[in-house]
Amino acid sequence: MSDTLPMFPLNTVLFPGMSVPLRVFEDRYRALVHHLLRVEDPTERVFGSVGIREGYEVGEHGAQWLFRVGCRVKMTEVEAHADGTFALVAVGLDRIELEHLDTTGTYPVGRVSPLAEQHVTVPDTVAEKARRTFEAYRAALLAIDREPPGADLPRDPTYLSWALAALAPLTLAERQALLEAEDSDSRLRMVTDVLRGELRTMRVLPSLPATEVARTRWSPN
Repeated sequence: MSDTLPMFPLNTVLFPGMSVPLRVFEDRYRALVHHLLRVEDPTERVFGSVGIREGYEVGEHGAQWLFRVGCRVKMTEVEAHADGTFALVAVGLDRIELEHLDTTGTYPVGRVSPLAEQHVTVPDTVAEKARRTFEAYRAALLAIDREPPGADLPRDPTYLSWALAALAPLTLAERQALLEAEDSDSRLRMVTDVLRGELRTMRVLPSLPATEVARTRWSPN
């Protein structure tokens, strides 16, 4: 079933449960925030976000090519500045698929449909391997005096898959592939492979820093 949402394309990929700070200064996205603030119930201050495959978040031309699979996002904190800009914090809720983007209004509006997660039984060995690989990655970062991402990981396999997707050192294409994975079993196996590849690189070139970790928080709320 299709729905419409205000849309905020970003040069990153958001995941369910992932918390991200945003600085809003362009007119169309300031208008989007003003729209959200007029929503009386704070829990309904929701917009959509998809990753920008080609183009930019701002500027005359903006995003030229968007990924179709994105995330429904809730604005949880907002601070208005004297110059009309906003600082806000948003958290990913669930996945959506973008069917059409209308940019003729004061802010972009997308026609979207929900993208359900396929519920599968994740073998304990798969979840535990992902957890151990992440711990090895954290230890490798500490060994080269780099600050590791947080280690307080959820036990639930679905939440674990999203948490590791948010914390792992990923390219934009890898992040998008994880977002589009149909189930948590596939996602855990994919993120484990990425982390093992990063560990192999760090062992060969121990003097080089690891891929920059996404400095984002993850919350199951």
